[in-house]
Amino acid sequence: MADIEKPHTEHGEDVLANSPGADKEQIDELKHSITVDTLHNDEAVKVLANYTGEQTWTPEEEKKLVRKIDWRLLTILCCTYGLQYYDKAMLSQAALFGLRTDLGLTVGNRYSMSAAIFYLGFICGAYPAIVLAQRYPIERVIFGIVFLWGGCLMCTAGVSSYKTLYVQRFFLGMLESGVSPAWMLVVGGWYKKQEQALRMGAWYSSTGYVSMVSPLINYGLGHIKGSLSPWRYMYLVAGAITILWSFLILFIMPPDPIRAKGFSDRERYIAVARMRINNSGVRNTHFKREQLWELLLDVKFWMVFAMAFLILVANGPVSTFTPIIINDLGFSGLNSLLLIMPAGFIIGTNEWTIPWLAMKFKGMRAYLVAFAVCGTILSSCLLWQLPQSATGAKLFAVYILAFYGGGYAVLMSMQIANTAGYTKRSCGSSGMFVGYCLGNFLGPLVFKESEAPLYPTGWITTVVTSAAAVVLVIAYRFVCYFDNKKRDQSGEEAFEHAYEDDLTDKKNPQFRYTL
Repeated sequence: MADIEKPHTEHGEDVLANSPGADKEQIDELKHSITVDTLHNDEAVKVLANYTGEQTWTPEEEKKLVRKIDWRLLTILCCTYGLQYYDKAMLSQAALFGLRTDLGLTVGNRYSMSAAIFYLGFICGAYPAIVLAQRYPIERVIFGIVFLWGGCLMCTAGVSSYKTLYVQRFFLGMLESGVSPAWMLVVGGWYKKQEQALRMGAWYSSTGYVSMVSPLINYGLGHIKGSLSPWRYMYLVAGAITILWSFLILFIMPPDPIRAKGFSDRERYIAVARMRINNSGVRNTHFKREQLWELLLDVKFWMVFAMAFLILVANGPVSTFTPIIINDLGFSGLNSLLLIMPAGFIIGTNEWTIPWLAMKFKGMRAYLVAFAVCGTILSSCLLWQLPQSATGAKLFAVYILAFYGGGYAVLMSMQIANTAGYTKRSCGSSGMFVGYCLGNFLGPLVFKESEAPLYPTGWITTVVTSAAAVVLVIAYRFVCYFDNKKRDQSGEEAFEHAYEDDLTDKKNPQFRYTL
């Protein structure tokens, strides 16, 4: 433990944005009274300790900084997550161009398993990836992950049977698993709680918007008359694009406020200091086992885990069967690709709008999650009950099937906002994605080839799991509400030393849960 001077006030408010009239004598006095935990690598505190300039700022100065962060950071997050979805959802589009027949996937549930096994790899890779992202520079970790998954994707063009496809899909899932929880950590380290939902929605909405672009690319590739099947060219092109993108991540991604390039010392100081209001820290490279155990005993984490599982069962038909469902309505393979595009626009906009509402209206996040999932319930009921002859109504149902997406983006922001302690937050993000993976694993398997094109078992499962998620998210809100009420009644003041001490939400009685 080493003593380093750092700015601090009793409640942390003199270092926040709205205090231009801070008492300078008080600041100078307190500069000499705080111990910084350098042993545990609390890096954000080092930035505060070493800064010698003016310690207050105006709201306009902070807004300008946030705009700069958005421009530099969200571009990377959105494009990377869009590529991830493009790559993993390639299977459903390639299925229209000979992949199922070439690899023997039309027998039994082989096609469904080829989609589901991706998420077994996801589960195996999520925890190691998040540990690497905490201990090592996150931009280098993500570069390695994206580079390798691009290579793995190109290898799909060489598979010759359903068994080799299973192997390829497993390792692709293992490699892609680190991106989503890593992006949750990045957003949690750059943005205040009230800002996080919109930023989560921004990069998550790329799953919808990329579905407007990928069909056009694959539509063109589907016309290739070469020595290979068209679906093999799809994988070669997508893998090459991913590999090229990995180098852009390495060189231009701003990883966190502490090490970001292109920011002045003052901008870096404000970026770190304004995060004190979260009471959850920015970056800590020391893995704290006691925070992991606390996470495993936290009922709120397991509720989020269950919600992620229940909500993402619906992603099975969305990412694996959407082109096939449209194709079964009587459209050609190429036209089915083009008809995916409206769904991409609707869902991308939904995944942006609902988080925006969460940012604008406090205390509404859980209700917005429930509302979004209800859209998926409606869609599943229509696809389950309507006859195949109701082409227009079924297309509409397909287009709103992924309505849960906006709610899931808000749920991710709630998990980050309601978890303090860097190790607890990083493991919680990874753990949430295990639930995500289990839901994605189950989703394709309940859509049985023998039940095509109506898939009653699949739609019944989707309705039941989505309805359970709605009940659970309301229960989660009440648990957080009553925890906040107990803490309010304790009378303790807010924002004391939790930021510097890397306290968890359980250990810090001043912490308040976002509803």
